Amino acid sequence: MSGTLDVTAAVRIPRAELETHASRSGGAGGQHVNRSNTRVEVVWSVRESAALAPAEKARVMARLASRLDSEGRLRVVSSVRRSQRQNRDAAEARLAELVRRALSVPRKRVPTRPSRGAVEERLASKHRRSETKRRRRAREDE
Repeated sequence: MSGTLDVTAAVRIPRAELETHASRSGGAGGQHVNRSNTRVEVVWSVRESAALAPAEKARVMARLASRLDSEGRLRVVSSVRRSQRQNRDAAEARLAELVRRALSVPRKRVPTRPSRGAVEERLASKHRRSETKRRRRAREDE
């Protein structure tokens, strides 16, 4: 296990910044689940992290605002597996994926114009529909 959690090629979170807590987990596992602390909670303080540049930090805090607590900490929990190590790996992978998605900058939309044929077809379709409705109306001479 390396000393960093790789988010992207440029962003690596030092494992020293991650707080890991283990507790009892529910679910499958029989008696083992009642005796072992396999549920893992990983907490990372976005606000205090040195892994992100100020602009990246602001972006992550804005995009993950609903998942951050009042101190600016991101909390990820895993209790799917029966082993503490597997749950820790799963929680760290999910944290990395959340941060990776928050850091991604969507491409700017390039506005396009419809082709002349598409415009003509749309107008012709509107005209056909209008004619259909006009023919349904009662005539004034009746």
